[in-house]
Parts: sequence; structure tokens; C-alpha cells
Amino acid sequence: MSHSLLANIWFVLWCVIWVAYFIFDSYTLGIGMMFPYIAKNRQDRNQLQEVVGPFWNGAEVWLITAGGATFAAFPAVYADMFSFLYVPFYLALFALIFRAVGLEFMHKDDHPMWVKSLKWTFGVASFFIPVVLGVLFANLFYGLEIGKNGMEGSLLGLFKPYAILGATVFVLTFLNAGVAWIHVKADGQLLERANKIARVTAPSLVAALAMFFVATANRTPIFDRFNEMPILYIIPTIALISSMMVVLFVYKKKYLLALASTADVIIFFFATGFTGMYPNMLPSRLNDAFSLTLHNSASSQKTLQIMFIVACIFVPIVLAYQIWTHYLFRERVTNKDAKGYH
Repeated sequence: MSHSLLANIWFVLWCVIWVAYFIFDSYTLGIGMMFPYIAKNRQDRNQLQEVVGPFWNGAEVWLITAGGATFAAFPAVYADMFSFLYVPFYLALFALIFRAVGLEFMHKDDHPMWVKSLKWTFGVASFFIPVVLGVLFANLFYGLEIGKNGMEGSLLGLFKPYAILGATVFVLTFLNAGVAWIHVKADGQLLERANKIARVTAPSLVAALAMFFVATANRTPIFDRFNEMPILYIIPTIALISSMMVVLFVYKKKYLLALASTADVIIFFFATGFTGMYPNMLPSRLNDAFSLTLHNSASSQKTLQIMFIVACIFVPIVLAYQIWTHYLFRERVTNKDAKGYH
């Protein structure tokens, strides 16, 4: 295979790995965000911990894989991304650490202050992760302020209204995924509490996603490629229809289908952004000459070939492991029998 073809294949794999992370971690982050509000007592906490316990750390394998794939296949993108966006990535890293601390240490002591502190640590960190990552990816779609001497914008400059809207889409999607997962995996009073949240977040997701696409059309070059090939508009259309299906399935209480619909929202949301970005990976809003593309940032042909073979072997293994994990822990977690996560 030619270097250009390998670079394009790795761009697709890079996108797929990011999408896989957000699908597999969406419901655990959604439950984390809701945790302080719907876990009213020890048994509720035990139940929710068992609902997310076997899955949350496995989902982060995809996040590590995304970083490793970027480093190996597109080293220039990796170097500039972690240089230009150093602080946001570290904020996301700290949030990932504190999420684990909150979940792992919550039941090490029964003192009310300890439990309350760790419960909110888990909840706030779970909220912070989609906010930061949502802002980062919205900025990639919007274009970074990359100039001749590198990144010219500030940290606060990343939190523009468009990026905050993107983060809102992330948060609402993950909340809906979390609600659906609770209904699939739990029982008792948690279901009604989660359902009350879904009746707000599901229609809000439709509105936020529609506003995000309107803003994308007016504020970014993402849809320029779509205008050249109008058939591509089917991608954001499916994303928007999927968000509407989330509302329908929530109100019909078909939560497994609602969970599948949130996954569709994630897939087609990112498909819209990555298709519009192509071939850019770090687009410059100031001057396209300063953008990093998959062509000018890819590794050597030999490296891409070796990495492609490695990906063909290990990505299916990771995917099979996670499918097996979900099958192994497929039973519903009852409130009466839940023992928590230790």
C-alpha cells in the first residue's frame, strides 16, 4: 500500500478509536454525573457502583489507544496537540484520576463527610471529562488559532460559545446514555429518578444538537465539503434523527433502543466533524498553510505498515474483550443484593 493510502486508513482508524472511547465511556460518565443526585443511600450507591464497576476502566483503554495511535501514526499531530492544548489535556487527565479516586475510595470509610466528599468527587469529575473533551473537539471543528509561531490563542479563548455548545451536546448525550444504562442494568427507585432526568435531557439533546449544527454551518468550514457533495448531509441528518429517537424511546420506556440511539448520535456527530475536517487533523483558523494534515504529519510508510498490522491484531482483541465483559456482567444489578465496588 502507498504512503498516502496508509495515511488515509490511519486517519479513519484514529476517528474510529475516538468514537469507540466515547461510546463505551458515555454511559459510565453519564451515571457518574447523576450519581450525587440519584444515590440517596448506601444501597443506591452500591447498586450504581456495580452498574459501572466492571466497565469504566475498560473504556479508558480506548482513550489510551487513541493517544498511542496519534503518537505512532501522526507524531507531528501528537507533539503539537499536546503542546498547544497542554493545559486542557492535563485538566482532563486530573478529572480521570479524580473520577477513579471517587469511585474506588467511596466506601473505604462510612463517615458521612467522607462519603459525601467522594460521591461529589466522582460526580464532578465525571462531568468535567465530557466538558473538557467536548470543548477540545468543538475547537478542532472550529479551527485553532495556529500561526507561524504555534498556538496564538489562550486557554480561556478555547471556551468560546461554539465550544461550550459542543460540550453541552457531549454532556447531554452522556447523561441520556447513563439513564438508559441504569434502566438496562438496575432496578428499584433509581429507575424513576433517572427517568425524571431523561425527560429533561432527552429533548434538550435534540435542541442542543440542532443548534450546534446550525452554528457549525455558520461559524466553521466543516460543511464546505458537504456543500460540494450534498449526499454527505445524510450524516448530520442521521445524527439529528437519532437524537429524536432517544426522546421517543425514553418516553416509550424502550431504554435499550435509547442506548443504541445515543451511540448513533455519537457516531454520526463525529462522522460529521471528521468528514468536514478531512484531511486536516489540527486545522488553523488563521491560515490554512499552518494546518496539520494527515499527509504532512504522518509517520513513514514502514511505520504505518507495522502499526496497521498491529491494529488489525489488537483492536479486534480489545473489542472482543469488551463485548465479552458486557456479556459476562449482563445480569441486572438488584438494589437488595448490590454489594458495591471495592
